[in-house]
Amino acid sequence: MLVVGIKSRPVYKGLVIDIHSARHLFALEGEGAEALLDQIKSVGSGFLEKAEILYVGPENQAGKLRDLKSFDFWTAPTIPVLLNRLKASLQAARMGTRLYLSGTEGFIGQAMQVALDLGIDFNSIRTEHRGSTARRVQCVHCKGITDNVTTSPFTCSHCGLPLLVRDHYSRRLGAFQGVNIDAEDPGSAPNPEVLFP
Repeated sequence: MLVVGIKSRPVYKGLVIDIHSARHLFALEGEGAEALLDQIKSVGSGFLEKAEILYVGPENQAGKLRDLKSFDFWTAPTIPVLLNRLKASLQAARMGTRLYLSGTEGFIGQAMQVALDLGIDFNSIRTEHRGSTARRVQCVHCKGITDNVTTSPFTCSHCGLPLLVRDHYSRRLGAFQGVNIDAEDPGSAPNPEVLFP
């Protein structure tokens, strides 16, 4: 029960390293670390001497990144803490810094918001989806945002309405849109179906 054909769905082209950049700033979540490790296998590790890596997620991935010995490596306990550090790093960045984001869609969307708020061009950011396909969803009725949504419909964690998860993505919010599925006939919502494992 997914509305398809919506053009706003994000496209992630991959973390292709721009070896000519003056600096490289990576914001990685969980399995997003593997996107960077895969790039090192194909282009080498020379760019790491000019790289800052911000990471949030399991320690086993953090250990792999720590072993890279980049110019600057930092782990965060939570996504909001990482986003604060990302904002500070971007505010201090100089011309020629390339931004790379990898992890779940919800993480990429939130990190993208930080960059866009600071005036970075959307098309200049390199992104790669890794990990769960669970979605970050905004209820269009109460405006609350629920993370890690795996089913449609699902119950809004803020207002309790049963929401159909649309494939419409808001780059400004970093979230998909959820609309009341039984507005005209309360109580008629179908059973939830796992669509985003």
